[in-house]
Amino acid sequence: MTDSPTSDAPDTAETTDGSVTGATRDIADVAAVEVITTAAVHLMSAAAVKCGLAEDGPDGAGAAYLDLDEARKLITALAALVTASAPDIGNQHARSLRDGLRTLQLAFREASVIPDAPGEGPGEKFTGSVV
Repeated sequence: MTDSPTSDAPDTAETTDGSVTGATRDIADVAAVEVITTAAVHLMSAAAVKCGLAEDGPDGAGAAYLDLDEARKLITALAALVTASAPDIGNQHARSLRDGLRTLQLAFREASVIPDAPGEGPGEKFTGSVV
């Protein structure tokens, strides 16, 4: 046996002594709600940066990272994730994710030179119109 993943179990990497790698063991201990909310927070953070909401720093204004095409994709993915997972993650988690999502959708509208029609903004096919 080699130190690379085995061909009969691609999702479980085994070492020469047969132990499961740390990454596989660690992810097995994480609850689904934590994985979902972590993914949502990463999407939310990336979308905020792409909406030009990044903090100003020594390299210049956060608005320099404005990229509405990328922001639209991230917000739509976030809306789909939040909408689809809401029944499973519970109201406590879903409520805060929905609030963050709505804030991003409104920030996107504010940053956009040509506003989308109501219901046509990023993620609004999943959430409904935010205006």
